[in-house]
Amino acid sequence: MDNRRVNRDTHRGSLALALVLIATLIASSASIAAETSSSQQKMQVAGLEVAEWLPRSDTPGPWPVIIFSHGFHGCSTQSTFLMKALADAGYAVFAPNHKDAACWNLRAWFNSPDVPFGDPRDWSDATYDDRAQDLEKLIDALSKDPRYRSAPYDWNHLGLVGHSLGGYTVLGEGGGWPHWKDPRVKAILALSPYAAPFIYKHTLGGLAAPVMYQGGTRDIGITPLINKRNGAYPQSPAPKYYVEFDGAGHFAWTDLSPTYQPAIIDYSRAFLDRYLKGKPFPKVLATPHPGVTVVQIKQ
Repeated sequence: MDNRRVNRDTHRGSLALALVLIATLIASSASIAAETSSSQQKMQVAGLEVAEWLPRSDTPGPWPVIIFSHGFHGCSTQSTFLMKALADAGYAVFAPNHKDAACWNLRAWFNSPDVPFGDPRDWSDATYDDRAQDLEKLIDALSKDPRYRSAPYDWNHLGLVGHSLGGYTVLGEGGGWPHWKDPRVKAILALSPYAAPFIYKHTLGGLAAPVMYQGGTRDIGITPLINKRNGAYPQSPAPKYYVEFDGAGHFAWTDLSPTYQPAIIDYSRAFLDRYLKGKPFPKVLATPHPGVTVVQIKQ
């Protein structure tokens, strides 16, 4: 892979996305405010700005807990379509803003990553460890907070969801970086994850929770590394899942386009239901159908 091309494409995509994403998120926030199903709130927890989506109060418990990690230059509300769908399905969802969050800060889109994405050899468990610390602080604080520590909140069934650099974050927390590993994590949903550092250093064998990878045929620079020989999926221990969406690009997992949202919700919810609620994985989702080019499952 041409490292310069990866970096150039990453920055070009980020800059082109900025104004569109801001406008989309404003519209999305207005729409969610009018909803009468799951609720969304903003709050401060352990020094973090956190978005919260909760099921309706009359939703039977227990409510497994989901922590979402956004992408580089994304933010806690970049993927509200999925967060809201999970809350409607009976999950308590929390998403922190990491220090690189830029949805509402146009100038931040011009900031370069801490370490270039094009060369995973320069990454280690010190790279973006502030993101891992954010998740740990949030989990620790919420699980001890009287408002959240007991029923209907189910801290015995904790799942992590991450997009792009957030996918890197949750894979690291799940055991991709041994130093980050949190045994409380029971499921990992990696959406177009930046997994190259783990692939290069062969650390994904340390994952201690079931994982689902999602990618797209137009997700240049990310998806081709997931399912290649000795890529992220082959290196990961079972149970593991891989789903590839036909024509999906890197931002298909944000609120920018509704095209893939129903299928993303279906697969995400089915995986989390399997490992956080004990439900069987639907047979209808186990084979490719229109809009999905690949489904691989090893249980």
